[in-house]
Amino acid sequence: MNKSVTKPIIIGLTGGIGSGKSTIAEIFTTLKIPVFNSDQEAKKLYSLPEVKQQIIKHFGNVYTEQNQLDKKALGSIVFNNDEKLQLLNSIIHPAVKTLFENWVTKNNQASILIKEAAILIESGAAKQVDKIIVVTAPKKERVKRVMQRDNVSEKEVIARMSKQLPEEELIAQADFIIKNDNQHLVIPQVLDIIKKL
Repeated sequence: MNKSVTKPIIIGLTGGIGSGKSTIAEIFTTLKIPVFNSDQEAKKLYSLPEVKQQIIKHFGNVYTEQNQLDKKALGSIVFNNDEKLQLLNSIIHPAVKTLFENWVTKNNQASILIKEAAILIESGAAKQVDKIIVVTAPKKERVKRVMQRDNVSEKEVIARMSKQLPEEELIAQADFIIKNDNQHLVIPQVLDIIKKL
């Protein structure tokens, strides 16, 4: 009897800004489960000549003298303009999708793969995964975390939150939910999900 080739189960890991998905992703990494961080991969794309060319063409020169993307400058253009945000996404998302497909091929010996993405559902990337984990946390807690992490005002955090799907909508799409609310321990929740998979 020949051994059938098993494909990894691909899990989408998402949650609103400040929910703590990166913390959960680190737990998976510690457990030797490969994690693809869509946001980090997207950031790397901005330095590719072909992407940079597109960005400058549509958004002006939002790069520093050191050739780094000026996130604040680009953010101020797209965060208050849905059309520009969609345009930016149409440049970045297909490239991230290709990177992810290549990454899956490279890691196909793993039994579980995690795709971490802030806008997994909104970007259509949920079509690339088998199951979805949503990380949740109370709004007050999320605002506090982002204010500390990004050194921004409460108003800015709330404006960013308003651009994302409400937590209830994410939960409605979830196969698994991890409560990251400082009341529940997260590691047992992660281990429980792995057991169910």
